[in-house]
Amino acid sequence: MWKKVYEWLDERLGLQQMYSSMLDRPEPKGTWWNTLGSASLFLFVLQGVTGIFLTVYYTPSPDHAYDSVQYIMEGVAFGWLIRGIHHWGATLMVIVVFIHMLRVFVTASFKYPRELTWLIGIGLFLATLGMGFTGYLLPWNQRAFWATTVGTQIAGTVPFIGGFILKALRGGPDLSALTLQRFFSAHIWMIPAILAGFIGVHLYLIIRHGESHFPSKED
Repeated sequence: MWKKVYEWLDERLGLQQMYSSMLDRPEPKGTWWNTLGSASLFLFVLQGVTGIFLTVYYTPSPDHAYDSVQYIMEGVAFGWLIRGIHHWGATLMVIVVFIHMLRVFVTASFKYPRELTWLIGIGLFLATLGMGFTGYLLPWNQRAFWATTVGTQIAGTVPFIGGFILKALRGGPDLSALTLQRFFSAHIWMIPAILAGFIGVHLYLIIRHGESHFPSKED
């Protein structure tokens, strides 16, 4: 029965053709360094899943944000575990993505024909940093408040457009409820959408050009 179901779907969706073009293809002999991209993708999915659970209880307002985080940690079953995974997963994702980019640079895997793959990877790294920066404010404690104050002030020092960037991030001259709302929206919708789009293009380019092998002495 399952064979007939598969044949029916394969005839209409081309499952075998997709498998042959995407998965059943030669790959260079690699090491654990070649798995950092897949590890980054896994961490992104993990962040998305744990983030969805956290938004069920989190309240993005200055009056209730801190209390809602404390309730997640102390009042929700396994809430401390979900938040812990999300918190440390964010740090680990930044580290893994950075090491992945460093490996690509050291092995010169960004050269022809993978220049566009490298540029998309830079966009992914910047978006990952943006996720970490916007998420840091959400607990709305003293450390998050003043760290975001300093971070937005640094962004405000950009020549010519620094004042506009500062007001766009904060929603005004100072951190306020609007700042928290903007960071929350960027953290759960805007930046994840950009990340998902970049990941799709990145994976397509990897499938199209294949993975690069580690350079030999002759290379």
